[in-house]
Amino acid sequence: MRTTPTDPHDTSPTGAPGWTVGDLTVHRIDETALPPETGPWLLPDATPDVVRGQPWLSPDFADPTGRPLLDSHTFAFTVDGLKVLVDTGIGNGKTRANPAWHDLDTDYLDRLTAAGYPPGAVDLVILTHLHTDHVGWNTRTDGDGTWHPTFPRARYLASRTEHAYWAAQEMDEPRRRMFRDSVHPVEEAGLLDLVDLDPDGTEVAPGLRLLPTPGHTPGHLAVQLSSGGETAVVTGDCVHHPVQFAHPAIGSCVDIDPTRSRATRRTLLRSLADTGALVLGTHFPPPTAGRVVAHGDGYRLAPVPGAHRPAR
Repeated sequence: MRTTPTDPHDTSPTGAPGWTVGDLTVHRIDETALPPETGPWLLPDATPDVVRGQPWLSPDFADPTGRPLLDSHTFAFTVDGLKVLVDTGIGNGKTRANPAWHDLDTDYLDRLTAAGYPPGAVDLVILTHLHTDHVGWNTRTDGDGTWHPTFPRARYLASRTEHAYWAAQEMDEPRRRMFRDSVHPVEEAGLLDLVDLDPDGTEVAPGLRLLPTPGHTPGHLAVQLSSGGETAVVTGDCVHHPVQFAHPAIGSCVDIDPTRSRATRRTLLRSLADTGALVLGTHFPPPTAGRVVAHGDGYRLAPVPGAHRPAR
């Protein structure tokens, strides 16, 4: 059955709310809402009492029982004439161990196209890291069981550190399968570019910078956009949910290096707090974006809902 995201803030037929950053527009491309049990599994220390202790999380980011809500979506924008996609979600028709990710049939590509980013027009795909729910639409099949790059004229960018880490691992079969269907076909097509990240970030186009944010995975990166004196950061999984603004020590059960992940999160939030920078969460449910504001001993997210604007 085809699944379509439900977004109470979204009344447009394209389902692609956008945020302006100077002269740029960042579009959220919805894939699917994640099941309610995802939050307690992914963030076990985000207990109902902890979540309810931050009233600003409701109703957008937590349900009435105090469970964190999570989403799967990607972001698209045009910068320096390049049509860019950040992460590629879970993908359709893929065999996955996680039932919420298994054999999806979403209208993701229709939404991406309606936002002005048909697969054949995308120039650059940035992968924050090489986890299953961030690389799925790297490829698609014509029904013959063979996986082909979804974005045939794009360069796919990933951290060299990230790629080297996974290449050296003894992976279980579900992860090996993910690499076979979503990463290796891109490499075999000669479309994957590995980037060495400077500690202060690496510019890949004017106004587009990759920031090293290790911990969740060794080569995890965030994406920074700058235009007209304004800044936005796409978090990837260095922050999974806004409850981590208030409690940066809360980590994900799948963080490879929990200590480094906590340190990265604290550093990132500290650098963004009260600066006016827009934060776009890769798994934050609608309204998805906001500004980091100092709050007690931590921070909170002041939401900035997206509007429906034409692609630029």
